[in-house]
Amino acid sequence: MDRKGLFSIGEVSKLFHISVSSLRHYENVGLIHPEYTSPDTGYRYYGTEQFEVLNTIRYLRALDIPLAEIEDFLKNRDISNIEEKLIQQKKIVLEKQKELKRVEQKISHRLNSLSEAQNMPLDTVSLVQLPAKRIVWVDAPLKIKDSQDMEASIRKLDQSRTEAVVFLGKVGLGISAEHLQKAEYAKYDGIFLILDDEDIYDGETITVAETLCVRLCFRGSHAEAPEQYKKLLDYINKHQMQIVGFSREITLIDYGITNDPEKFVIEICIPVSEIVNTEKMIYY
Repeated sequence: MDRKGLFSIGEVSKLFHISVSSLRHYENVGLIHPEYTSPDTGYRYYGTEQFEVLNTIRYLRALDIPLAEIEDFLKNRDISNIEEKLIQQKKIVLEKQKELKRVEQKISHRLNSLSEAQNMPLDTVSLVQLPAKRIVWVDAPLKIKDSQDMEASIRKLDQSRTEAVVFLGKVGLGISAEHLQKAEYAKYDGIFLILDDEDIYDGETITVAETLCVRLCFRGSHAEAPEQYKKLLDYINKHQMQIVGFSREITLIDYGITNDPEKFVIEICIPVSEIVNTEKMIYY
């Protein structure tokens, strides 16, 4: 056969910036067929009349339109058909943009949390106004010697099948107000998971209201927490405050993101009311 005016698959690949493997795939799925395939060598050759098809395929793929939709259009070329596909693709793109924005916000939360954890004032009791939060709570009487003691309970929190939501800085331990008022802090009454507004969680959740808390951050692990609770309770008693909710003991930095124990940070917040001196209140 006279191959004048024909282009080898390699030449077409360079002309259209489409890989040879993609051209072969397009052939396999029926999008385009070489004008001539050598029976001796199997080499594929394309004619200029196929260039328009390749232009269409390349453009529609740049719009991320699936090959099946492109094939349907090539077999049923019509203005209404391409309009319908473009409108549908626009909807898909807008949904992707929405999802990417949600993911971006989740990343921003984690970056902010890590930044705050590294700059928290340590070993100092302060007053903070914690915003309302959506949480997952599991009643689970626990005594914690190390973080591994929490893993079984964390699995009870992680019931969402939609997406992973458990991460450092989001899981905490709680002691009830009743036990705190009796200075009983040797064991925990439950474990909880803080959900960001953007988190998708298909299990049962509760919302804890905005509340004023006494807070103390320290370097160490949950094993060192009892001493910190004593400091917090002494402060609460000294300032004639009333404990009004469960404590929120959260690991901000631990082995999950660093192998250096000297960088571990834990935060304990206890909700209170009847504040006498509010000069040192910090708002977030």
